[in-house]
Amino acid sequence: MHGGDEVVAAPAGPPQPLDWKFSQVFGERIAGEEVQEVDIISAIEFDKTGDHLATGDRGGRVVLFERTDTKDHGVSRRDLERMDYPISRHPEFRYKTEFQSHEPEFDYLKSLEIEEKINKIRWCQTANSALFLLSTNDKTIKFWKVQEKKIKKISDMNLDPSKAVGNGSVASSSSPKPCLVNGSSFDGSYNNLSNDFFPPGGLPSLRLPVVTSQETNLVARCRRVYGHAHDYHINSISSNSDGETFISADDLRINLWNLEISSQSFNIVDVKPTNMEDLTEVITSAEFHPTHCNMLAYSSSKGSIRLIDLRQSALCDSHAKLFEEPEAPGSRSFFTEIIASISDIKFSKDGRHILSRDYMTLKLWDINMDSGPVATFQVHEYLRPKLCDLYENDSIFDKFECCLSGDGLRVATGSYSNLFRVCGCAPGSTESTTLEASKNPMRRQVQTPTRPSRPLSSITRVVRRGSETPGVDANGNSFDFTTKLLHLAWHPTENLIACAAANSLYMYYA
Repeated sequence: MHGGDEVVAAPAGPPQPLDWKFSQVFGERIAGEEVQEVDIISAIEFDKTGDHLATGDRGGRVVLFERTDTKDHGVSRRDLERMDYPISRHPEFRYKTEFQSHEPEFDYLKSLEIEEKINKIRWCQTANSALFLLSTNDKTIKFWKVQEKKIKKISDMNLDPSKAVGNGSVASSSSPKPCLVNGSSFDGSYNNLSNDFFPPGGLPSLRLPVVTSQETNLVARCRRVYGHAHDYHINSISSNSDGETFISADDLRINLWNLEISSQSFNIVDVKPTNMEDLTEVITSAEFHPTHCNMLAYSSSKGSIRLIDLRQSALCDSHAKLFEEPEAPGSRSFFTEIIASISDIKFSKDGRHILSRDYMTLKLWDINMDSGPVATFQVHEYLRPKLCDLYENDSIFDKFECCLSGDGLRVATGSYSNLFRVCGCAPGSTESTTLEASKNPMRRQVQTPTRPSRPLSSITRVVRRGSETPGVDANGNSFDFTTKLLHLAWHPTENLIACAAANSLYMYYA
């Protein structure tokens, strides 16, 4: 109520929880089949339209998928939306093409092997029906153009002399006078020439080349290679809304590139101290604002996010805004800083919010409010008693990604046992669904644990020996540290999530 007896309409409640269903799987594993290391998916990204999806793997390959369900109507998707035509089917994709993006290399100066594993893929603006994307491993970024090329097949040029009558041959029995270029002709000496040049029985048939078929092949061509700009491993790339520039970030620096210029980049953030012993935090993720080409955000291993404005200065060591949550008094432990480290950040589609993922939680920040997150979602709270074992088997350093729905009403992130969680972030929403990356996603509904779980020390010892014996979470559901769902992406306009479980790509719709 606003003063007096004025009646204010009650705001609409939070959206109903979504009912998720299995859609598709690519590269499904047969039970007992061993996964090859090179086939494990390490990056997933939808393009802006949602009509294409790219995945990268540890073997340095990029695989592209294209949407098929919108092409069948004969009407463009935009027209259907204008007509308010109900698209009854959910988005479906098919394999489009794949190419080898990176090869293993060796840095002779540092005696280091450089893996071919794809760390990140980012789409760039399309032009003339060609697709453009950036892919990176630890050291080198590449700019790819994928285009349909028509391949012409040409029939044989010459026939066998015995088949004299043919395409363009002379079939008359009288000997022709060969003509010179200027129109004059031989006379007296022709008889001697004729036996040398033309076999008895007339001219051989000269068949002109004929195009028999036109096949279209998808060709991926590397347009640019951006190398030798990072001393440390590249953890992020992000293309700018201006369509001309992109950033690449490693542990200590962020560089700004022009897509057309691979020979130089501009260092815009440098957190490297003069003395490396004074190093207290590193950059973990960086992303451009979706619409403001002068703004970008980067996260750190201390759990903070900095928003910077490229208009302020050439070297953005001072931030425009700092987002961090004050530490609760008395809660500090050996693991505090490790679990506070942010593994991924994503802007919402409208650029108003930033979603961040640390080891335990998912946090949503409003860029106009730097006092603290507007929402916090517990993801791994039930693992808190087991941090010691997670540290011993290095699981505590796993880098889980996060994503937001196109409408900004929901967020998602992965966990262990190939599980991922979808949470509602609209005001008043209590939606929290845990799904499994399998053909039966609702098989295990994991709620926030309430009763204490059994100690893990015995379990991790088993896992470390290579056994698949999983642990048990607070609900009695088994969980397994060896199967982790790190990479996932939300379709920009539909409720469709693509996620990677080892070498398999699963898709779910609601």
